[in-house]
Amino acid sequence: MLDLDLAGQHALVGGGTEGIGRASAELLAAHGADVTVLARTTASLEATAAALPRPREGQAHAWIEADMSDLGTLAAKVEALASVRPVTILVHNSGGPPGGPAHAAPIEAYEAAFRQHLLAGQTLLQAVLPGMRRARYGRVVNVISTSVKEPIRGLGVSNTIRAAVASWAKTLATELAPSGITVNNVLPGYTRTRRLEQIVEDRMRAAGKRREEIEQAMLATVPAGRFAEPREIAAAVLFLASPAAAYVNGVNLPVDGGRTQSL
Repeated sequence: MLDLDLAGQHALVGGGTEGIGRASAELLAAHGADVTVLARTTASLEATAAALPRPREGQAHAWIEADMSDLGTLAAKVEALASVRPVTILVHNSGGPPGGPAHAAPIEAYEAAFRQHLLAGQTLLQAVLPGMRRARYGRVVNVISTSVKEPIRGLGVSNTIRAAVASWAKTLATELAPSGITVNNVLPGYTRTRRLEQIVEDRMRAAGKRREEIEQAMLATVPAGRFAEPREIAAAVLFLASPAAAYVNGVNLPVDGGRTQSL
């Protein structure tokens, strides 16, 4: 039987109030994990934490309000959480950088994205790592992009920074495996989230075309012929966070309906 039981585990989920982050928080909670959602808005955090499933007695969910670019506050809040309830599952997920060609992006855009994604990931990891080592159980799942395999047109900054996160994760996978900790990346394809809406609108403006034309052109590259739902990406997050995935380490897992053409 596939062991997806997360009873006794504590998951910290970034971007946990919407899209892939929220779907991941819901699935992890449904399989028994205590879940803490991390985002920037108190009202949505409170509502999300209150609505998460509680299939087992004593299951407790919580939330942290923090901006991923404010590394000092992020570190302090997550360290305080982990000192009381060690985190054994970290889902590193946050919104993507603004679109545009790589050559036209200002230096500040690269700096901001590097801070929000890679430096925030390092901050989160260092805050939760002691608890994972003590538990001899750790799952780090980074939600990044298929652009680490094939750069996506019009997402120059994102393509660059996502690749840096993927290389960071691969390095960590080797370093942390002896402690019972795995580090893997989920690479979502076109998924019905606010990020997809942003990409579609950017392409509408750039091409002067209607939404239907842009979406049809995008779907023409997807063998499955449709956009993913956030829960479908979350299913991959759940597996990688589970005991069943103990020997899966250092992988980039596309969940994209077959769109990525490279191996």
